Amino acid sequence: MPQASALTLSNPPVETEIEAVKSLFDRAFEATSHGDFATAETYWTSILERYPDNAAAWSNRGNARVSQRKLQEALEDYNQAIALAPERPDPYLNRGTALEGLQQWEAAIADYNKVLALEPNDAAAYNNRGNAKSGAGDWQGALADFQQSAQLNPGFAMARANCALALYQLGQPEAAIHQFRNLVRKYPQFADMRAALAAALWSQGQRGEAESQWVAVVGLDPRYRNLDWVERIRRWPPAMANALAQFLTLQTQR
Repeated sequence: MPQASALTLSNPPVETEIEAVKSLFDRAFEATSHGDFATAETYWTSILERYPDNAAAWSNRGNARVSQRKLQEALEDYNQAIALAPERPDPYLNRGTALEGLQQWEAAIADYNKVLALEPNDAAAYNNRGNAKSGAGDWQGALADFQQSAQLNPGFAMARANCALALYQLGQPEAAIHQFRNLVRKYPQFADMRAALAAALWSQGQRGEAESQWVAVVGLDPRYRNLDWVERIRRWPPAMANALAQFLTLQTQR
């Protein structure tokens, strides 16, 4: 997931200009918080028209573009942010997410390596590098990164979820199910883990509990009915996606 960058302005403007830019800044983040990424992009563009040398604004506009799947345009923004502030980690982290969206796994891994060279304890960078490694088919390497991310930030639920999914892909269903259960217990609204638990339990013949979990999933996030979304956007590992496909097929036949 892209990471917002704090906005700082060089050559401080007069007070009225400061207020105008602050207003644009606030509106950009408000639009982002409401999922209105096109409007956020417009606000960041307005800031960049005033301050084209502001690396954070370039990176934040890139984030808005990634959220609209405008990946090539986002890359251009991140490249500009990195040219302006090569020692700041956020643009590399964010560019990595755009590269992942383009399935340029090795380039994404290189960006996450750069983040970790700058910030060795960045849990998000480890999690994202795990995602990129999984895209490249290196599930053992992905698991190691997810585990390191979760160790650095035990409250990072998505890193722990990715650990569990990687374990399932690596042929350790019991360990995966144990982690699915723990995450569902701690985060009852975590649809991703409820869906994974439903699919894994179904594959093991525990159909009653699987169906109970699935009822909750549909109420929380109906996107898990869409296998294409699960595989392409959420990017579940193949073994887990296959288990869900079998579950969904049998559900529709009943």
